Amino acid sequence: MQFAMELQHRHDPQDRRITDAQPIPAPHLTPTQMKVLRCVHSGLLNKQIAYELGMAEATVKVHMTALMRKLNVRNRTQVAIARSFRLDAARLTTPPRFTIL
Repeated sequence: MQFAMELQHRHDPQDRRITDAQPIPAPHLTPTQMKVLRCVHSGLLNKQIAYELGMAEATVKVHMTALMRKLNVRNRTQVAIARSFRLDAARLTTPPRFTIL
């Protein structure tokens, strides 16, 4: 998957906004991988994630490896950044859920 490469090409470093209006295709992540991703984005360590999610630290490492492979990144910092970009892209392409009268 070329998720990280697409992020790099779509991001304009001058104004820090997504340059394309099209959403970035997200790789398929399991519910547990999404939970681990949220914890990494929050800055938790593997041991803290394991405690939070009620699993072994080795299991967290397995999920981290899968996340890095699916997001095409090399370290946990890039995983957290990739999640931030996904959230920013979703905010730019998702219409508001309410209307102001």
